Amino acid sequence: MSLDPSLREAMLAAVPSLRAFAISLCRNVDRADDLVQETLARALTHIDSFRPGTNMPAWLFTILRNQFRSEYRKRRREVEDSDGGYAESLKSQPEQEGQVEFTEFRAALAKLPADQREALILVGASGFSYEETAKICGCAVGTIKSRVNRARSRLGELLSVDSNDEFGPDQTTKAVLAPNNRP
Repeated sequence: MSLDPSLREAMLAAVPSLRAFAISLCRNVDRADDLVQETLARALTHIDSFRPGTNMPAWLFTILRNQFRSEYRKRRREVEDSDGGYAESLKSQPEQEGQVEFTEFRAALAKLPADQREALILVGASGFSYEETAKICGCAVGTIKSRVNRARSRLGELLSVDSNDEFGPDQTTKAVLAPNNRP
C-alpha cells in the first residue's frame, strides 16, 4: 500500500498525543498501546475516507475514541471470571452426540412391532401405569408387561446396549459434567 508521505508524517506526529489520550482513557499503558495500534491500523485501512487539508490528529482521535467506546460497551457485557468458576458452571452436554443417539433410537423404535411400540411409549414415555395402559389397549395387564419387557429387550439389542449404565452421556462427557471434573 502506497501512502502519501505527508499523510504518513502527520500520522506519526500524532502518535505521542494519541498514546497520552489512550492512557488517560484506559488507565493501563499496555492496553493504551494496543488501542493506539488498533487506531492506526483502522486509519490506514480507511485512509481513503480522510480528506486532505483537514485535521489529521482530530480524525485519529475520533477513531481512537470510537474504538475505545466500542470496546468498553463490549466489555460491559462480559463477565469477569478470573478463577474460571463462572465458566465451569456453564457446562452442557454436547448436542451432536445426543442428536445422533436420538435418531438411532427413533429408527430402532420404528423397527419394533406396533403393539410393543405402543405399550412401551404409553408406559415409558407417556407415564401411564401398566393398568392404565392395559385399559387403553384393551388387553390384560400381564400382556402389557410382557410387551413392554420384550420391547425394551429388543431395543437394547437394536441399539447394542448391554446394561443400564450405557444410557446417558458417555464416560468422557460424564467426567466433564461432573462437579469438580470427577466422575
